[in-house]
Amino acid sequence: MSKKETISSVNVALVDDHILLRDALAGFISQVPGFHIGFTASNGKEMIQKFKEFGKPSILILDLNMPVMDGYDAAEWLHTHYPDVQVLILTMFDSDIPLIRLLQVGVKGFLKKDVQPDELKTALNSLIDDGYYYPIQTAGRIANMFQLNRQRRPEMDYKTLSYLELEFLKLACTELTYKEIALQLNLSPKTIDGIRDHLFERFDVKSRVGLAIYAVKNGIMNI
Repeated sequence: MSKKETISSVNVALVDDHILLRDALAGFISQVPGFHIGFTASNGKEMIQKFKEFGKPSILILDLNMPVMDGYDAAEWLHTHYPDVQVLILTMFDSDIPLIRLLQVGVKGFLKKDVQPDELKTALNSLIDDGYYYPIQTAGRIANMFQLNRQRRPEMDYKTLSYLELEFLKLACTELTYKEIALQLNLSPKTIDGIRDHLFERFDVKSRVGLAIYAVKNGIMNI
């Protein structure tokens, strides 16, 4: 099938628990030449059911923060079962941590929820033409993360980490603050700071992003 034929029949699905936003996006996309809405869903669990009912879309626009099954789990399910679906994340996040986790499960693009219509149209076409869409700010952050990763020394085997270090690394890949991580692990903030500083030195990194890259690359989130 040629690219032109593909573009003429691009099936787009929307998964977002905010009904007004979802309906507004669906209405806009339906007006973009060459695209149509295959289905909408309010969370990842409903998305899976819609796949059974309506089949596989070419592009799936996915919210991160949803009840029942959030965007992280939904993206991972898609990566496992339908890796050829182009996933575009729609969110308001400003942290690098979600970027790392989502790139690891094959997400091809990112947009903020306050996206302008022209940028959404550009993103849809870029996914078809180029296979990805990263806004300028996001592309710069991704490039910087991977540049930092290449500069680090060879990574140590995660199997030598203690149970608490592994649990800390898992939570460091979320958007929890260090204080919230301390509460989750029933430890003092001072103890958490000690674990963090020890891992900074051990992995030769200087930020939480460096820890997250290590954790995601080594599959620690799935342990």
